[in-house]
Amino acid sequence: MQDLQQKFDVAVIGGGPGGYPAAIKAAQNGKSVALIENLELGGTCLNRGCIPSKTLIANAEILQKIKQADEFGISVGSVSFDYARMVERKDEVVTKVRKGLEGLIASNKITLFRGFGKFTSARTIKILGQDNVEIFAEKIIIATGSEPRAIAAFPFDYQKIHDSTSLLNMTTLPKKIAIIGGGIIGCEFASLYAAFGVEVILIEMLPRIIPMEAASVSHFLTQAFQKQGIHIETNATVLGIETVKEGVLVKLAGDKSIPADIALVAVGRSLNTNEIGLEKAGVGVADNGMIPVNEHMETNVQGIYAIGDIASKWWLAHVATHQGLVAAENASGKKATMHYNAIPSVIYTHPEIGTVGLTLEQALEAGYPAALGAFPFQALGKSQAAIQTDGFAQIVIDKKTGQILGAQVVGSEASTLIAEMAVAIANELTVESITETIHAHPTVAEAWLEAALAANETPLHLPPKKKKA
Repeated sequence: MQDLQQKFDVAVIGGGPGGYPAAIKAAQNGKSVALIENLELGGTCLNRGCIPSKTLIANAEILQKIKQADEFGISVGSVSFDYARMVERKDEVVTKVRKGLEGLIASNKITLFRGFGKFTSARTIKILGQDNVEIFAEKIIIATGSEPRAIAAFPFDYQKIHDSTSLLNMTTLPKKIAIIGGGIIGCEFASLYAAFGVEVILIEMLPRIIPMEAASVSHFLTQAFQKQGIHIETNATVLGIETVKEGVLVKLAGDKSIPADIALVAVGRSLNTNEIGLEKAGVGVADNGMIPVNEHMETNVQGIYAIGDIASKWWLAHVATHQGLVAAENASGKKATMHYNAIPSVIYTHPEIGTVGLTLEQALEAGYPAALGAFPFQALGKSQAAIQTDGFAQIVIDKKTGQILGAQVVGSEASTLIAEMAVAIANELTVESITETIHAHPTVAEAWLEAALAANETPLHLPPKKKKA
């Protein structure tokens, strides 16, 4: 039991990828800091999202490589895998990272409170749980995150109808899975389960999967999924999911039903803003549960900041982290501003996808005289050597100024490759900054050089475009 009314310079509600970096930054600025977490440190990303899912995806990638060994002249015989052991390894990785994070919090002399934090005023927070105490803080950063959204028509039973959290905890694989939602989460699980030999039906209400990405990226992933045996249903409205003895029956509009062993519902997330006493603090909340903030991540109440999913359309862990750093700087009396022009996004499907900035469609819609240069991995020596030729890199530029507006890459190492373009766009570099930079050979990163040259209509390893008559 802690002493009542402990006083802190900064309190952070939520120890996820936005909250704990905010706490560390405030502590580095010499502030006394309280960090409040009701569940595990690291939040959804570490414990129920990014890290566990990518650990399983890494397992799938190794399995795929082994199955491809014959193409490299390597004989391995029959291949089998133990999915339960893979899940066990996933848990070991999460535990190891979480312990490291706990040590990091302690080393920064941050006071950690275990419990549910709720405002009792604009400067006080009541904590209920392992620690039961009310604390006072001059500045408060809200980082409560989000959870998988339940749909009334098909509520989770965590036996046959799953959210992403419960699916990650399964130790056996179904023979057939229906995935509702063709966004990032749905596509990543579709790719993962297909790699393990599960029959996958991917159902999306809109005309194409990953509809937030460039049409060329969505089209390429669709073709790749179809080659992997993933069945895709687009323009499909799910009316309900019926549990039956054999599994589930996904009912679609138009009198169509899809049978499966289990279903994953991946159609968005619910924001954790309802039960934290925002009304007691006077913090405004939009109808969708989001907390409006300014460019300094400050709410309508001076000295109260909000970061992460609850305060941004970008529901990405690395965005929450950066917002946390911005909020902590401002809460520490310094000045920092949040910018969203160069947010990298990665989709860990097979093949991987990395994007940043504007698509060609978005750039043209915004009024830019935009052009696109693309280069296929098929034409890269390194990709040929590694038998990783599926994919491409493309750069969107302003034809008038040469400024790089956006970039998309699909294929092996996309998650790493996109960083170069994020730096370029964040620093408002021109396409010449890429063409005049020497890229090591042979590497996959040469695709950016080649795409930049193509955008400038001076391709090196592609034939020149035919001039219009």
